[in-house]
Amino acid sequence: MFIDEAIIQVKSGKGGDGAVHFRREKFVPRGGPDGGDGGRGGDVILEVVPTLNTLYEFRHESQFRSLDGANGARQKMTGKSAPELVIKIPPGTIIYDAQTNELIGDLIEAGQRLVVCKGGRGGRGNQHFATPSQQVPRIAERGEPGQEKKLRLELKLIADIGIVGVPNAGKSTFLAAVTNATPKIASYPFTTIEPNLGVAHLDEDTTLVLADIPGLIEGAHLGVGLGYDFLRHIQRTRVLIHLLDGLAEDPLLDLAQINSELALFDPALAEKPQVVALNKMDLPDVQDRWPQIKRALKHRGYEPYSISAVAGTDVRQVLYRAAQLLAEAPPPPEPTEMPIYRPVSDPRQFGIAHSGDGWHISGEAIERAAAMTYWEEPQSIRRFQRILDTLGIEEALRKAGIQNGDTVYIGSEYELEWQE
Repeated sequence: MFIDEAIIQVKSGKGGDGAVHFRREKFVPRGGPDGGDGGRGGDVILEVVPTLNTLYEFRHESQFRSLDGANGARQKMTGKSAPELVIKIPPGTIIYDAQTNELIGDLIEAGQRLVVCKGGRGGRGNQHFATPSQQVPRIAERGEPGQEKKLRLELKLIADIGIVGVPNAGKSTFLAAVTNATPKIASYPFTTIEPNLGVAHLDEDTTLVLADIPGLIEGAHLGVGLGYDFLRHIQRTRVLIHLLDGLAEDPLLDLAQINSELALFDPALAEKPQVVALNKMDLPDVQDRWPQIKRALKHRGYEPYSISAVAGTDVRQVLYRAAQLLAEAPPPPEPTEMPIYRPVSDPRQFGIAHSGDGWHISGEAIERAAAMTYWEEPQSIRRFQRILDTLGIEEALRKAGIQNGDTVYIGSEYELEWQE
């Protein structure tokens, strides 16, 4: 089965907690702080594997979570960092943020990797908080929370040549005749409801990857019929083989209609070189029509071909012409290294809202700081207060009219009482 779209939920690992510990050895009554740092949480990475060609596996598994980093320990021992979680995807996969529809990456080359969620850094142990005035720090950091995203994966077929035409023009029959593909074939429209791939071997040095695109009808670029879901699969092909149905009422009108649909969906599609071939030449009625159709196609600037896909007649000529156009077509753009996806908003920004139950503070930086705080340690709480002051939240709350005893909520998990 060909699956070209999937929704997955991914979450990177949380960083390990830093340790609060003091050196205890014989004859060393006042050992200093030696709490180690937490290990880093595991990243979530998408990696292109060329042997995959569908997103079908994501129908069975759509939740992915990387491991958390280990906690720090005594004697300044750093916790073990978690391994990265690698999710394998086929070449031609485009990754979007499912909530914002923002493009995150476009992976087409074997081995390309994209970090979609960075693992949380490990929290610092109390060894880092010792100062001349505070030599017994009972303060450390919890590990940074991991990132979580809902991703939409969209697969575009990667093929050299796309086979287009109206429903029942014989595209699947042509593909089966020239490759080892085994698409479903029958004499009624819309037999093909998902793209098929095949490899044609012209000679020892030349192979072509062909994609049989489901039939397009008028209005396909607007989502009518089957066309909208599959028009995008033609975008990466470099040459088109345009098959005309020899039994159609007006094959020339079909040609104009399909080209119009391609141009309306993506103007660049109209610029792709085409090999135009009239199919079903094994039928006497089509043979009788061929001279007239041939003249009309030449008048419109095409170099027309006539074939019988079911009988395999003259299909190799079409392939050789397509291979020639492919050699003359500009090479595809070189893939660029995909950057690590990072949010574009300033994490230090925050929002304050007042309701009947108290004051609600939201913001990436302050919510992460709250998650990394040891609330059972007074020194950690005082450090969190300094963070409130550094980010400007204390001043903003005072200007908003906060009073002693008011409740302050940080995100959805932490509840504090305001005291001047």
